Amino acid sequence: MKFWQFGFLLFSFTLVAQGLPPIQNFSPSDYNGESQNWAISQSEDKTIFIANNKKLLQFNGATWTAYTSPNETVIRSVKVIEDKIFTGCYREFGYWQKNKFGQLEYTSLSQRLKLDLLPDEEFWTIMEIADWIVFQSLNRIYIYDINNDSVNIINSETKIPKIFEVNDRVYFQQMNRGIFKIENGKAILVNEELPLKNDEVINIFPSEGELLILTKHNGFYRSRADVLTKWFTASEQLLSSTSIYSGIQLIDKTFALGTISDGLIHLSSDGSLIRHIDQVQGLGNNTVLSLLQDFQQNLWLGLDNGISYLNLESPFKVFFDNKGITGSTYASMVSGDYLYLGTNQGLFYKRINQNEGFQLIAGTQGQVWSLNMIGQSLFCGHHTGTFLVQGDKVTRVASIPGTWKISEIAGKPDLALQGNYDGLYVLEKRNGLWRLKNKVEGFNHSSRYFELFKNQVFVNHEYKGIFRLQVDGSLTRATDVLVDTAIRGSNSGMVKYKGDLLYAYKQGIFKYDDQLQDFVKDETLSKGYTPEDYVSGKLILDRENDYLWMFTKSKILYFSSGKLTSTPIIGSIPLTEKVRNGIIGYESVSKLPGFDNYLFGTNSGYISVALNKLVERDFEVVINTAELTSNKTAQGKSIRLDILNEGKFRPDQNNIEISFNTAEYNRLLKPNYQFRLSDIYPEWSNWSEASHASFKNLPYGKYTFELRARVGESLSSNIASYSFKIDKPWYLTNAMIAIYTILGLFGIFMIHSAYKNYYHKSQQKLIEKNTRELQLAKARNEKEIIKIKNEQLKKEFKTKSKELAASTMSIVKKNQLLANIKAQLGALDTQGSSVNRLAAMIDKNLNQNDDWELFQEAFNNADRKFLKKLNKAHPNLSPNDIRLCAYLRLNLASKEIAPLFNISARSVEIKRYRLRKKMNLSPDENLVNYILGL
Repeated sequence: MKFWQFGFLLFSFTLVAQGLPPIQNFSPSDYNGESQNWAISQSEDKTIFIANNKKLLQFNGATWTAYTSPNETVIRSVKVIEDKIFTGCYREFGYWQKNKFGQLEYTSLSQRLKLDLLPDEEFWTIMEIADWIVFQSLNRIYIYDINNDSVNIINSETKIPKIFEVNDRVYFQQMNRGIFKIENGKAILVNEELPLKNDEVINIFPSEGELLILTKHNGFYRSRADVLTKWFTASEQLLSSTSIYSGIQLIDKTFALGTISDGLIHLSSDGSLIRHIDQVQGLGNNTVLSLLQDFQQNLWLGLDNGISYLNLESPFKVFFDNKGITGSTYASMVSGDYLYLGTNQGLFYKRINQNEGFQLIAGTQGQVWSLNMIGQSLFCGHHTGTFLVQGDKVTRVASIPGTWKISEIAGKPDLALQGNYDGLYVLEKRNGLWRLKNKVEGFNHSSRYFELFKNQVFVNHEYKGIFRLQVDGSLTRATDVLVDTAIRGSNSGMVKYKGDLLYAYKQGIFKYDDQLQDFVKDETLSKGYTPEDYVSGKLILDRENDYLWMFTKSKILYFSSGKLTSTPIIGSIPLTEKVRNGIIGYESVSKLPGFDNYLFGTNSGYISVALNKLVERDFEVVINTAELTSNKTAQGKSIRLDILNEGKFRPDQNNIEISFNTAEYNRLLKPNYQFRLSDIYPEWSNWSEASHASFKNLPYGKYTFELRARVGESLSSNIASYSFKIDKPWYLTNAMIAIYTILGLFGIFMIHSAYKNYYHKSQQKLIEKNTRELQLAKARNEKEIIKIKNEQLKKEFKTKSKELAASTMSIVKKNQLLANIKAQLGALDTQGSSVNRLAAMIDKNLNQNDDWELFQEAFNNADRKFLKKLNKAHPNLSPNDIRLCAYLRLNLASKEIAPLFNISARSVEIKRYRLRKKMNLSPDENLVNYILGL
């Protein structure tokens, strides 16, 4: 290897070690295209367009869209002019334009103008000069006049590699002939010196009244008044050893050169090398076919295999150890002229102002935990012990395994306290040399975080809690050890800041209160993060600027003193945990030379940040497309919508997907989006990198989709919106509602009528029921009355019967008595008028009807219906027969009846016999039973 090549490689590695602008790479699978990318252009809305073999690529910062070339041939060139995207293909050129759906549609100029193109002609360059658009193939230049829609063709005798625009003039090279310019529609030879005949010209730049010409193999030339001179630069050897394929001059007058197989070369305006980036340093590919600096001064590279862009103006610089030399950075420090990195592979150093890469300091292989400055001494806390760092060498101070940290002891400059895996140790400086003095006995816990505060030593153990140690004056023994287990947490941290002892974990930042002897939450500092945003409580103090650093999921926080008050100011760097790729719980920060420049360790190197360049920038968010996903076309594709006008959809078209973007191309600060849908989702959604939103099964109504974006800490200057309306279903239209109203009123009327009839019938039924119940009650009452009357009648009947029986018996006895008296009188021997008169009176009394009338009245009262039934059944009966029947009804025997008739019992039997005859009773029928049965 030649010396200059070795020097270049060393310088290149040094540049990488200093950090590169963030690089974003896209592979063909990312953009769904082919590998080679021949040209790049940008529209006014910052959208990037790339000529990618047989596809035109469109990138808006969120999504890639690929359009197949119009004749399915290779696309060699692309140029955005106002709202048209002009492309040049194989035997074809024209322009693309967005339709109302946000899609590009192609119009062929070459076919419309009916141009007679050459066989195998391809169009490699497109440029705009005033009212003309120039298309360049390898054999012709076509000048299209926009005003009169005509074309002027300039032919070439030899190959035309490229055309160039310099001060509104078109220059081009004819191989083996020299440089020409176009004036009045004709080619005029400008310079025909040999270097411009044989070596391909890559680009021509204006430079202080002369032309600066970049060639493919021989670097730069200057042309003034047609005199060609070589421009020798500090990078001459590099340029003459590489093959340049593309080159542009950037806004800051530096040069970006794309090479074949050697990546990107970035030169200053005087030709000095700024950086050389190839695939090893993170570029997607080593062959750069096209270059573009966009509106935000990002540098885009169309590669032979993929696409890359560099954030040249980014406040961030990235050192990515893709070779695995340094490893993961756990600590960093600038001391003197050296930048030190403490990694999992050892302690590395480089001189800040010299062209060298990081080198390992001998004897430090293994895990480095910390770098601490005590006075003028730089200590390295290592897995194998403690080292004192001096330039590119180290001296072992202690061999106690696992040194987490070394801290100064206030008022004792010759002593230092260090925390180890197994407790605390004291270092002392004697005769200018540091050595291990003693272990603090009585405490054997891991002491990764410790602080001396108020004559006590506080040790934070993330699993056990916070230990508070009382140590004797000689720092040899812990006389008292207390542990607070109330606050403890994973990846918690502790630091002494501005005279306060701070402890940070998931629930916030706490300050030690000496009076309460407890940690109390600091509400101001705790505003920096929420429990959901917590990732690490490690607190890092920057003594130079008095910043206190902390890391969350969404950002890096730094606390600084207020200028007018003591209230801390919370600043932030919008680097997410994912982007910064740090070591959670082992984050590191160090101050770099310069104003507010800081280095943050990552898993594979570091990121440096210039805080003064963290400025907010205006940007806008736009809605790209809107699609209906409920209804499909015949080809099965979603229905694209006109986003320029309010949408109006059928009820079944209620699934909508909206895509959006902000054209911000920042490798480390990805845009985040937030949206809401009025009337249904009035609250803003959570921030997300997703560049689309879907809404399913929306009800009918009017909606406005609102969108805003955030890049870092900056909000978009606008709120994009899209309004649409989903019609009511047919069954909810006004006509149907009117019908429903009529039907409803009719239904109400019918229901009212039905209810009226129902209640009327119910009322009638109730009335009938009540009437029946009343009738039943009345019947029951009447029955009860009848029953009572019957009972009364029965009682009366019994009473009458008893009276009748008594009366009958009285008559019988009376008649018997009178008969006996008469018989006694007849037996008297003495006959006289008195006896006769007495006998006559007895006979008269026995024959009188008074007794019968009395009996008949009593009998009628007792058995009123009998005599009627008897008279009806046997009307031929005589009074005596009826009288006999009445006595038989009372079930009187013949001898009892005889006195009543004043006859003998025999005569009664005769009467009974005669009565049977009158009643026509058969011999078998019992007279008494028959009479009782009437």
